Amino acid sequence: MAVFLLLALTLAPLVTPFVVAGAALALAKRAYDREPGSGLRLPDAASCALVAVLGGAAAFGAYAEGVMRGFYILDPDQMCAAAGARGDHVVTRPALPVSVQCVTWKGEGTELVPGWVNPVVYGGLALCVLALGTAVSSGLRRRPVQSSGSSTGAISS
Repeated sequence: MAVFLLLALTLAPLVTPFVVAGAALALAKRAYDREPGSGLRLPDAASCALVAVLGGAAAFGAYAEGVMRGFYILDPDQMCAAAGARGDHVVTRPALPVSVQCVTWKGEGTELVPGWVNPVVYGGLALCVLALGTAVSSGLRRRPVQSSGSSTGAISS
């Protein structure tokens, strides 16, 4: 399981642009195929699911980009030198908010995670949750109403 997680975090920054572009193209095709003059209407469940995939992929890719800034195979302290940051050792906090710092013995830290990572993670998560909620709501709203007739399932003669 740990190997799968490490592989997913390693490949996510590379795969995320393709997933986001695919979802965006699918949304654009759905908008293009829509009947002209149909006016404004609430999105259907499939469109909301595509938006949820788009937001979730962006959030996961940004999170992986931030967390992997604190990962170095040989020696974690060499990561600071490789990044050109001042610091003697690395302090990582891979939880939210994502933060990886090179810290000197005096306590001064240099952040290695780019400033765009945490806003994309939070925005993507919010978009994903809202889109999934809207998809469920839209799916329930468009479900056909079943009639509750007086048949009880018993056979009458």
